[in-house]
Amino acid sequence: MPSLVHVIGEALVDEFHDGHVAGGAPFNVARSLAALRAPVRFISRIGEGDAAGRLVLDSAVRFGLDVAGIQRDARHATGRVSVHESAGGGHRFEIHADAAWDHLEAPAGPAAGIVYFGSLAQRHAPSRAAIRAAVKRAPGLRLLDLNLRPGTDTPALAAESLMLADWVKINEDELDRLQAWFEADLAGLMARFALQCVVITRGEAGYAMYGEQGQLVSSGVGVPQPALVDTVGAGDAFTAMLLAGLALRRQLPDTLALANRYAAMICGVRGPLPLDPVRLTPWREALHALPAEEAHA
Repeated sequence: MPSLVHVIGEALVDEFHDGHVAGGAPFNVARSLAALRAPVRFISRIGEGDAAGRLVLDSAVRFGLDVAGIQRDARHATGRVSVHESAGGGHRFEIHADAAWDHLEAPAGPAAGIVYFGSLAQRHAPSRAAIRAAVKRAPGLRLLDLNLRPGTDTPALAAESLMLADWVKINEDELDRLQAWFEADLAGLMARFALQCVVITRGEAGYAMYGEQGQLVSSGVGVPQPALVDTVGAGDAFTAMLLAGLALRRQLPDTLALANRYAAMICGVRGPLPLDPVRLTPWREALHALPAEEAHA
């Protein structure tokens, strides 16, 4: 049976110079999972009745994501992020303060299955407490997406999050910061925080996965994107496909290779996902066609 993926964290609106799109790393991951037909439950919080919140809900419905876990807040507005773009598809995020997702309430009961959580949604005490309570109750695999953004890029928050995780997904810049903060190489970091697996996304250079004692488990080269639009959401796409493969029990090397290609495709659309979910149909079919992992006696 597939595992349910519990995704908890921010849902917001990315404000580009030419329009607004729904975003937030957890929301990007959850929408991809829904479109890929992987079991997913999304827990977040938006403003009650504001335009940004309606955009979030409309996008969730369009991708087939159940909105029952999205809380409504009458006092705080839906989160907003101003995206400042640079030549070559790069970007810088300006994340506005005191959003509805900063006041997330913990879901009831243990989250059986896989749990995905990030660091950005822990920037304020209410959501930090809610997320940690949910993760601590989870009996299954806990995957941390360590997005080191201003306001949550501190050694203390990173350490506290890493101690809750089994698997971690980071990029090369984040790995460099962790190694500098904790004065340890990758193997040392994994030992210090009792991590089972670290997945490093390297942009144009591809990806690498490390297992016990920092040993390389799998890697792949970058996939060219000749029609680059922006890189927003590429890492989230990689994580979503990885989680989908884990949930559906597909063989890991094949899942990682598909995740790498999926992330490259996302770099060819505006924002973290295509406006039309139909564009994800070939990716869903490719995922479900992957060989199943071997059963263990």
